[in-house]
Amino acid sequence: MNFSPFPELTTERLILRQIRPNDAADVFRFRSDADVMRYIPRPIAQTLDDIYPFIAMIEDFILKGERINWGICLKSTQQLIGIIGFVHIKPEHFRGEVGYVLAKEFHRQGIMREALNSVLQYGFEALQFHSIEAIVDADNTASSALLLDAGFRQEAYFREDFYQHTSFRNSVHYGMLAKEFKQI
Repeated sequence: MNFSPFPELTTERLILRQIRPNDAADVFRFRSDADVMRYIPRPIAQTLDDIYPFIAMIEDFILKGERINWGICLKSTQQLIGIIGFVHIKPEHFRGEVGYVLAKEFHRQGIMREALNSVLQYGFEALQFHSIEAIVDADNTASSALLLDAGFRQEAYFREDFYQHTSFRNSVHYGMLAKEFKQI
């Protein structure tokens, strides 16, 4: 896939843009927060220096056309408050997996739903996905509610299928077809 030039997306309150090295402090704020990272199967950032390789990895995936992530920024302040993107893309199946994270002071304000709608539209229209999936920790009821509210359907429940932070965790797999998105 070709993400050049980088596709900037806008919504009523948000700009979804490319993540840059000078965003490291903002990214560190939520990637180092144990509450925010509780359900995300990635290492918790310990220092600001942990963020630079993460940003470089995101850029590398974009350059290779393998994955795409956007920084979620408030239009009003330009502050980067989260990340959303297609964390896995299966071009041979016309399918992408969406993933996201948001700084906790912005939870429950409809921000992630706004960002998700924009990314879904991009996935189905620009990338021509047939389906989009999301995989969440079974205990992450807020994320599950977000996905169901956005029109996803639960497709599977896997027991103790991944190991994170010293315990085996259950996951719930959600999916949406392009034809379902068009009906929303």
